[in-house]
Amino acid sequence: MSANNSYQYPIDLSWTGEEMAAVISFFNQVEDFYESKVSREAFLTAYHQFKQVVPSKMAEKQLDREFEKASGYSSYRALQEVTKSERQFVKHQA
Repeated sequence: MSANNSYQYPIDLSWTGEEMAAVISFFNQVEDFYESKVSREAFLTAYHQFKQVVPSKMAEKQLDREFEKASGYSSYRALQEVTKSERQFVKHQA
């Protein structure tokens, strides 16, 4: 988790603790993508676990909008860049 974030993650209170942890873990990967760099494998694993909790594309888009509004980071754009990259470690290209 970023030391300087003062926002809340978009979570559904009906999720289990394990499900919340999976969603937060994915958003942590998105933060790392923008703030430093991420392991492509770890990012995609976190996304896969996120999709186990949020299988609906519509719900995923809603969470992305909420997260981007709070943090300024787009999980959708991060996913696009990480997926396209063939590097082991990926970071945001400003």
